[in-house]
Amino acid sequence: MPKNKQRKFSEINSFANVVQPGYRYPATDHPIKGQWRQKFFYNACPVILEIGCGKGEYTTGMATAWPDKNFIGIDIKGNRIWTGAKYALENALNNAGFLRIQAEQLDCFFGKDEVNGIWITFPDPHPSKRRERKRLTSPRFLNMYRTFLKSGAPVYLKTDNRLLYDYTLSIIEQEGYQLIFATDDLYGNPSQIDPTILSIQTYYEKIFLEQGDKICFVQFSLKPID
Repeated sequence: MPKNKQRKFSEINSFANVVQPGYRYPATDHPIKGQWRQKFFYNACPVILEIGCGKGEYTTGMATAWPDKNFIGIDIKGNRIWTGAKYALENALNNAGFLRIQAEQLDCFFGKDEVNGIWITFPDPHPSKRRERKRLTSPRFLNMYRTFLKSGAPVYLKTDNRLLYDYTLSIIEQEGYQLIFATDDLYGNPSQIDPTILSIQTYYEKIFLEQGDKICFVQFSLKPID
């Protein structure tokens, strides 16, 4: 293991804003489940997740923009989380935390109605049909999110992948969920979007924009249409 990567793994073990139960944590409820506000953030503010946070620039960006909300960046790569966690500590972002787990384990860490929103930012689209279940907007994952997402709370997807965008829209329609807003050119329709959302960008998002790629955006709710 490179020395720099080894140093990051060593440092992250001491970060108070990171929960990392272990790569092979068993699929049983963690003690923090249902207790994030009381035992991690020590406040009563809403909890928002970013699934697949990478280096945490979006998690920390949202924590900076919305100090009245708590944000948890989730990723399995410890050397990536290190970047966002260290930034949050150095900038006293007490409303930003990180959880190092596989997305498949989320329901072991969050209790009923504990989460007030989910961001899915530039996930692996898993274009192969046989890997559809791994898409973070597949019915498999959406059904899991419903176990801890408050009824009516928003789910956001940002992606440069048109296949994943179209797939997500089809799943929303198929499952009878509420589509709030969708565009296949986020920055081409700035007047329809909260300016704060446009101002926060991930590392990869900046690269895609520099390349001239269009960013797709979906906001929806898992509450069935009446």
